Amino acid sequence: MDVIVSCICAFVVVSLILLKIYTKISMGWCNDEVDMSGKTVIITGGNAGIGKETARGLAKKNAKVILACRNMAKARVAAEDIIKTTGNNSVFVKHCDLAALATVRSFCNEILNTENRLDVLILNAGMVPSRGKHMTQDSLELQFSSNHLGHFLMTNLLLQLLKKSAPSRIVVVSSYLHHYGNVDFENLSFEKYTPDPLFTYCKSKLANILFVKELTRRLQNTQVTANALHPGLVKTDINKDCPWYTRRVLQPIAFRFAKTAEEGAQTSIFLSTSNKVQNVSGKYFVDCKEANYSPKADDVELCKKMWSVSKTMTSFKCSV
Repeated sequence: MDVIVSCICAFVVVSLILLKIYTKISMGWCNDEVDMSGKTVIITGGNAGIGKETARGLAKKNAKVILACRNMAKARVAAEDIIKTTGNNSVFVKHCDLAALATVRSFCNEILNTENRLDVLILNAGMVPSRGKHMTQDSLELQFSSNHLGHFLMTNLLLQLLKKSAPSRIVVVSSYLHHYGNVDFENLSFEKYTPDPLFTYCKSKLANILFVKELTRRLQNTQVTANALHPGLVKTDINKDCPWYTRRVLQPIAFRFAKTAEEGAQTSIFLSTSNKVQNVSGKYFVDCKEANYSPKADDVELCKKMWSVSKTMTSFKCSV
């Protein structure tokens, strides 16, 4: 009996080691030598985790980087660190709370009044709230507003500047979990029931993919591209408000195989800079390679409906 138990334990340990090795070997890395001098990049949620390392990677390539963040104190510290480690002084912070649509509008107005170009818009910010019904001041569900609606509004408000700066790019950080997402258009703000935060996260990440597909259709012949990505399982604090079983049981196990924030930022940097994807749009990438997205995103009517509902929820009259 002891021999059997020992063999099982050894098998599990070896399997975990092989999984760790496979994760490292299959990891994509952006090695493209691209000079971003003279180009302007906006990134949401650039004060920590994947966003901060994406900003650092682009600053190393000489881009002007604008961090659009809710927590300005944290953003200033992040900007100072990026400037110190890259030697690029063109790293700036501006206030933008994606869960408060008025601040999204204010941020975009400031950008339109101060910037004469926008080459890359990286929609990186994301969050997973604790259990319960969390609403914004706009009477929208917090996670859906932060992960999708705020980005939808920002993109549309900045679209003319992106077109003016073309060729330009929109990069949307989604997640593999979008494959498990379903959209109940009658319950987007928890009108009927309050689901588990993880299910809501999957829904918001599916909304990201549907947004990219419809945006691509609307941007044909504009030289503005839009692509989505899964950064991989990354050691960040996005799960800090998750249910206890996620933080105390699943997360410690998963994080043994997780990427660092720098590793998780590589696909965002790749889609923002690489000449290999200069004319690619409407695709989904993992580890700097094109990957399969949910078949739901091929439903043109579903994509159109998500766009229409998002437009109504943000009270925006779209120009595309």
